[in-house]
Amino acid sequence: MLCLPAMAMGLPAPSGVDVVTLAQMPLSLTPHLAVLEDPARQLTLADVRSPDVAARFTTDPRPAEALNFGITASAYWLRLVLRNSGAQPAPVMLEVAYPRLSHVDFFQPDAQGSYQMVATGITQPFAARPYHNRFFVFPLTLAAGAEQVLYLRVASTTAFIVPIRLWTPSAFQTHERNDHLGQAWYFGMVTAMVLFNLLLFVGLRDRIYLLYVFSCASVSFALAAQNGLVKAYLWLDTPLWSDLSTTVGYSLALASALLFLRDMLGTPGLLPRIDRGLQVLAGFFLLSPAVFFFSGQTFIKAAAYLYLVAIVVVLGVGLWGVYRRQRSAYFYLGAYAMLALGAVTNALRSVGLLPTNLFTVNALQVGSALEMVLLAFALADRFNAIRQEKVRMQGALLQAQERLIDNLKSSERLLEARVAERTEALQVLNQQLEVLSSTDALTGLANRRCFDDTLEREWQRAIREERSLALAILDVDWFKKYNDQFGHPAGDECLRQVAQVLTSQVCRAGDLVARFGGEEFVFLAPAISGAEALHLAQRICDALQAMALPHPGSQWGCVTLSAGVAAEQPRQGSTPDGLLGRADEALYRAKAQGRNRALLA
Repeated sequence: MLCLPAMAMGLPAPSGVDVVTLAQMPLSLTPHLAVLEDPARQLTLADVRSPDVAARFTTDPRPAEALNFGITASAYWLRLVLRNSGAQPAPVMLEVAYPRLSHVDFFQPDAQGSYQMVATGITQPFAARPYHNRFFVFPLTLAAGAEQVLYLRVASTTAFIVPIRLWTPSAFQTHERNDHLGQAWYFGMVTAMVLFNLLLFVGLRDRIYLLYVFSCASVSFALAAQNGLVKAYLWLDTPLWSDLSTTVGYSLALASALLFLRDMLGTPGLLPRIDRGLQVLAGFFLLSPAVFFFSGQTFIKAAAYLYLVAIVVVLGVGLWGVYRRQRSAYFYLGAYAMLALGAVTNALRSVGLLPTNLFTVNALQVGSALEMVLLAFALADRFNAIRQEKVRMQGALLQAQERLIDNLKSSERLLEARVAERTEALQVLNQQLEVLSSTDALTGLANRRCFDDTLEREWQRAIREERSLALAILDVDWFKKYNDQFGHPAGDECLRQVAQVLTSQVCRAGDLVARFGGEEFVFLAPAISGAEALHLAQRICDALQAMALPHPGSQWGCVTLSAGVAAEQPRQGSTPDGLLGRADEALYRAKAQGRNRALLA
């Protein structure tokens, strides 16, 4: 509480405010107020003017934007002295700029010295206000050379904040126009967001857009109630409803935020246990307005802290979504971080932990505007994703339709096409048989038959084109020991690995790699010399050794190859048997010289 006992601290009583000194900026009257707490709410104007009670007024001349009494059942009396040192009557506007005060009773002396009371506050009809404004505004005129002692009695069921300012009429009218413009901008934006997303809900039938509409409407209603606009424009004059409409709005806003969170981040499927807690919390906030109407002020302070807990839960789930790299969680967390900052600021101001200033007064409204904009971007992103999915599905349906049309056309030609289909199927089978007859089933390489046919063709081509032809026979070293130690399945896998090495190294167009038989392989390379073929064979041996396939039975400790290479330029009337024989002889020499090497015949 900002009011400290002035007399006990030796502070001077507040001096009167000379209205002649007012400029175009408002004057905060907080340092000029004398304050008296009335815990029982029983003191009358006559009581507070009596010498004994008047002496109990306290002051705090330190500058502040507002008196903040937190949440309390006490009433407070405020005393203010105004004087006019000028030679002309001075009109002024006394503004109590917090619309949620339950009771604001203003006492002003008349020409005879008797006090006239104006009873207003959020629980009173709006028509009872002497000046129709969302705040409590009292027009005054001080006669030339006059001095008046004014009294205010204030009480509140919810947050008890009393910012009192003094304006010149012209400055207040300018401020009022700017205030109306700011409120119109905010609620116009909310209306546009609500209508647009309501249309999206009607078009898409996705309830997340309806939850967004409900969330925006709840937040904007709560802010309209907090800012006094519900009272000013919706004519809800029931005292209890007027007092609690802001709290009801906040409860519904939190409930809609929790429900929106569930749909946006998909917590029912991803976090089922936490989702049940979110459902319980949302249900609580949906039902809490009934508790407020029955319990009155008792539950208000606890509700403020429950709001903070709910905000922490919402942000925690949002952070989890970001941790899981959910695209929508980034939008959601950024949006509700803005709203949460404003809501926390507002709640701490309501319980008296933060001062009243331009930032804390407007923090929730600014935060909610940013939140709505960011969530609109999130829903736009969601709409774009749905549109892309729709386009994809339409493409799939179009393809299915085209396939159906093709099938119908095919059915019409079924009888005459059946023979052609069978013929084509027979050709395919023949081709498959041809491939199977020329392919080694274990390694996928060409088999011995395919190699023999290719060797004969390449031999005749080399004769015609007068070019050389090279081949190499490669044998896996100590392969029987490998099979005996690891078994035939491991041996088969070893042969497949060797085949992969061969195909990775012999990669020219026109070259052929084949399985010659057992653990023997061969490659055929047209138009290269013996030295080039030897280099290629040695490269294959080195590549296999580099793979380091374990082979305890080998002196090298790994699987290796021995290779025999031969090359010649065929002549008319010759056969490739001699070339094969020389390569085979070179292979045996490579084995005799220690294996794991390639030799040229």
